[in-house]
Amino acid sequence: MSQALKLLESNIGLTLFNRSTRRMELTEAGHLLYDRTKEALSSLSSALESVNELSEVPSGLVRITLPRFVYQTYLKDIYPEFCARYPQIQLEISVSDAAVDIVKQGFDLGIRFGDRIEQGMVARKLTEPMPGAIFASPDYLAKHGTPQTIDELKAHPYIQYRYITSNQFAYLEVMDKEERRKLEMPTAIVVNDIELEVDAALNGMGIGSIVLPCVEKHLESGELVPILQQQWAIYPGLYVYFVQNSQKVKRVRVLIDFLVEKINQSR
Repeated sequence: MSQALKLLESNIGLTLFNRSTRRMELTEAGHLLYDRTKEALSSLSSALESVNELSEVPSGLVRITLPRFVYQTYLKDIYPEFCARYPQIQLEISVSDAAVDIVKQGFDLGIRFGDRIEQGMVARKLTEPMPGAIFASPDYLAKHGTPQTIDELKAHPYIQYRYITSNQFAYLEVMDKEERRKLEMPTAIVVNDIELEVDAALNGMGIGSIVLPCVEKHLESGELVPILQQQWAIYPGLYVYFVQNSQKVKRVRVLIDFLVEKINQSR
């Protein structure tokens, strides 16, 4: 490998690595060459894998990243079936509500809302758009009353979600005469995890708002009560996304197809 690097440096007339007895670091020219060729090298690697896998059973490591609520709501009950169907695939699941660059962090694919997918990715739809439910516990509403209008809602304390990556608040949004509005409300508590937000609502801390699948079972059981359903805003559906050449690799492609099949069935 060192001889090949030296030959490459000789051919282009530039030093690509700063070498010492302990380490090697890319030079500015090395970084530039890497940035300009990594996509082509990835395409070549994927093409070679595609050819090799034509007659092979899917095998190897597949890494996927997704938000916690997607794991709890959709993946938790189906991934054992995938592992049983493809025992030679090693599945690595990374749960994170932070924004993830799947290329830089070495993931094969991710699941996110359609409006939060990185530019340049290929995406396949997993769910239809979903409403942002507004809710509170029966005890909270018994003590403080159930808001009947948007103006009444604005006066209630809100369980505020803060995005991990941007550090910004996710304000409660409603539809008001066919227009989408962000409401500024008194803060009951600030959380950066959806499960914490649901727990705070169940404990009577205030008004909560997250996409319906996260709280559907609590609404059906009566543990939480829906508020102003006609004003619920609609959010983009979930998509599985990946770089263009990833789907050409059989072990990645079968996981994509499995997710589309199973999550579509669960709607």
